[in-house]
Amino acid sequence: MLSLATLRDVMEGAIPATIATCAADGTPNVSFVSQVHYVDEEHVALSFQFFSKTRDNVLANPRASVLAIHPGTAGIYRFELAYLRTETDGPLFESMKAKLAGIASHTGMTGVFRLLGADVYKVLDVEPVPGREVAPASRPNLLPALRRVADRLAQCTDLGALLDAFLSALEADLRIHHAIVLLADADGKRLYTVATRGYAHSGVGSEIAFGDGVIGAAAQARTPIRLMHAATEYSYGRTVRERAQAGGMADALTDEIPFPGLARSGSQLAVPILAGAQLIGVLYVESAEERRFRYDDEDALVAIADHVGLAIRLLQQSAERDDGPPPTSSQAPTPTGATVTIRHYAEQDSVFVDDDYLIKGVAGAILWRFLNAYVHEHRSDFTNRELRLDPAIRLPELSENLEARLILLQRRLAERCSFLRLEKTGRGRLRLVVSRPLRLVEVAG
Repeated sequence: MLSLATLRDVMEGAIPATIATCAADGTPNVSFVSQVHYVDEEHVALSFQFFSKTRDNVLANPRASVLAIHPGTAGIYRFELAYLRTETDGPLFESMKAKLAGIASHTGMTGVFRLLGADVYKVLDVEPVPGREVAPASRPNLLPALRRVADRLAQCTDLGALLDAFLSALEADLRIHHAIVLLADADGKRLYTVATRGYAHSGVGSEIAFGDGVIGAAAQARTPIRLMHAATEYSYGRTVRERAQAGGMADALTDEIPFPGLARSGSQLAVPILAGAQLIGVLYVESAEERRFRYDDEDALVAIADHVGLAIRLLQQSAERDDGPPPTSSQAPTPTGATVTIRHYAEQDSVFVDDDYLIKGVAGAILWRFLNAYVHEHRSDFTNRELRLDPAIRLPELSENLEARLILLQRRLAERCSFLRLEKTGRGRLRLVVSRPLRLVEVAG
């Protein structure tokens, strides 16, 4: 039998497959199936979309024969299958659901194609059907690129450098020009953007809920989600803010950072970043080109994401350990220029600078603590240890993402506030640099 791994391009869903089944009395039926999905070397899954004769047949007589066509060579392959079960949730279902959405959008069948279940089959045999084929297009060997990426990441000694090296390596070695790294919040409900590459606006600090779009689905199911074609319901070209403004809710979203993304995304791939059983975050890549990301791209990014997940956890843990008391503050420059009013809204720890939203949540609470210490205690130097022990910041019990929140804060300040800067002064130590006079306003509620 042919190896299923060598036939994964046949199972991309670019060309609908044909399925033949028989009723219990032997009456044959031939129909089309949108997806033949690679599961492993012994199993495939077919999309169950309609209550049809095909469905009745496989439940009564669990054997099927499928003809699938290679989209690049026009080669035809016959799969002999035995039906095992139907999955209606979980990683396999979510992956097939997203891919079907892309197929539906590409073929004008959005609203018609809807995945009801993933029918899992054992592969009994696979054989090529005699006929003419064209030579497949050459694909680059990704192993040398993976090695170069790993070498780049191995040189990083802090989380910020790791994130930057990660996205730079994707662009230089894998030719992926649009990428976003999001980390999971401690509550396990949302992801927040910490690094991006290839967008006019970075979107650092923007958030995605678990289950929302291709990124949220990958986080929730902890499985890669790959779209070969644009899918409206998985697109981030329309941000949460734009959808809300269309519904007359703009005033309620004054503290929402628009999510970055291509206006017209032809291909999308979201890969969970894991450290063992722990979800660290999600890597999201996209391209205006359709069918840009194939199975081998998915394999490569899964391998890299696992490497990055372990590195992030180790670097976060290392950053949690600081050395002794805070360093002696250096002579800070005297702030000059017009006074800046900074408001803090206690309910969500939202921080506004002259009425422009800056940041909220844990990062907002940290910044407000820094600013109060600077204005009222004339302090500029801080340690991770004091932040973890400060009840006003309300860190979760598992505070390994403190370093990520500090990086988020540092990057938002660099983008939005030229007069405020966070500098690292050692392991677990940092300094707030202020160049303009500040007026702090606390808003209750």
